[in-house]
Amino acid sequence: MKESVARSLKEGADLRSKMAETMSAEIVSAATAIAEAFKAGRKLLLFGNGGSAADAQHIAAEFMNRFLIERPPLPAIALTTDTSVLTSIANDYAFDEIFSKQVKALGRRGTWLSGSRPAVLRERPQALRAAKKLG
Repeated sequence: MKESVARSLKEGADLRSKMAETMSAEIVSAATAIAEAFKAGRKLLLFGNGGSAADAQHIAAEFMNRFLIERPPLPAIALTTDTSVLTSIANDYAFDEIFSKQVKALGRRGTWLSGSRPAVLRERPQALRAAKKLG
């Protein structure tokens, strides 16, 4: 068990090291763009499936509350939290529409949409199309 834990921790550290080497500029660019959107009064809409849904909720909570420093709350919304909305859309339309309907309702030109995991992007293209239509 100890070796398994050590291996898992090392893999995580290796991944973060690779990201630092290869993705720092992209991360800074995305963070800057999101910060500019917040300054302009725009929102961040987050979504995901399974564990990524929990990540979306966690990130939204950090923006709404605070993260590291005291600051005003920022308008970030996890599209995965309202079970009534999710189940009514899935029931009346299709599960594939659960995020796109919310994007259409909450998104405006300049709103940031963040969905994680390739599967979400592949399985939920409606949300991306709705966001693209709104600009």
